[in-house]
Amino acid sequence: MALPPRPPRPSASARTVLALTAVFLLPAIAAAQATNDQQKFAAENEAAMTRMMDGMAVKSSGDIDQDFAAMMIPHHQGAIDMAMAELRYGRNEQLRRIAQEIVVEQLQEIAAMRLALGQPLPPSAPAPTQPAIADQPLPQAAGHNHSTHAH
Repeated sequence: MALPPRPPRPSASARTVLALTAVFLLPAIAAAQATNDQQKFAAENEAAMTRMMDGMAVKSSGDIDQDFAAMMIPHHQGAIDMAMAELRYGRNEQLRRIAQEIVVEQLQEIAAMRLALGQPLPPSAPAPTQPAIADQPLPQAAGHNHSTHAH
């Protein structure tokens, strides 16, 4: 079987134009993406701050503990939202690890405050930093059938 003909090699001047285009165009594309990411990051953080501040504007219920939790839960959610923006757009691995820790710790503290007040917890869901896997079937071991076991 004959191989297809090889495409013609670009001329030296064409290769020079391609190289110069890569040298000048790729940084411009990267800069545009960085600017776009910065704009998205700023917009997400502004929205998170607005939601947090609106949520913290709690009218006193007369119950100090209830009021504390009512203000702190949106405060913690704001930290989660800002950490998620860092995870989406940030590049510094140390800061990204800190952002992941913030998400986990703030979710735990929100749950603890709700429990302390006897409030129901939201339904279980994957952490916001994890892919949604709830709709995927769990892997089964070959030849293993739970219906054959006595319970």
